[in-house]
Amino acid sequence: MIAVNTGDSAADVATPALQTPERSDADLLDAHVAGDPDAFSILVQRHYDYLWRLAIRTSFNRDDAAEALQEALVSAFRRADTFQHACPVRGWLYRIVVNACLDKMRAQRLRSHTQLTPSLHEQVTLRDHFHQDPAYAIIVAEALSELPHDQRDAVVVVDMLGCTVAEASHLLNIPPGTVKSRCSRGRDKLSVLLEGVSVTQ
Repeated sequence: MIAVNTGDSAADVATPALQTPERSDADLLDAHVAGDPDAFSILVQRHYDYLWRLAIRTSFNRDDAAEALQEALVSAFRRADTFQHACPVRGWLYRIVVNACLDKMRAQRLRSHTQLTPSLHEQVTLRDHFHQDPAYAIIVAEALSELPHDQRDAVVVVDMLGCTVAEASHLLNIPPGTVKSRCSRGRDKLSVLLEGVSVTQ
């Protein structure tokens, strides 16, 4: 199993023996696929802080985030041979983690069979209100799952993670103008799916 550190830093789990920054992310993933027993651990150490913050941002709480991140890392470990080198490894890991978090929230919704009554305001932000109201978080997760994956990626990175357009452009490997247009289309669709709740940056 891949250990998930539920702290806010990878410093507690980093080991000097695994520090090999001379190898790129893609090289490490290729080495893992080729059978290197340490390559995937090095890759996870390198991006753990970011992946943990991502899981926290798209989960109800730290326990759910830890479980979703664990599932995502196991999935990435097993699916490493599906990685397409046209995109950054970090972007590939991002998608796996976000999907795991959203899947967990949708599963909880189906298990609960409860009527959702979130406390909505006329103006809310995905980034802030998502964590203030669990019922709203479930509704957002379900709405995000209805978006085309490219629009969902842009909205999550910019509106939920708080990345700049330039940072999102690098992470998603698309031009800045494409980030803006995908965010715009995604927000328009979310405003309909969220039944009148205005989604702002």
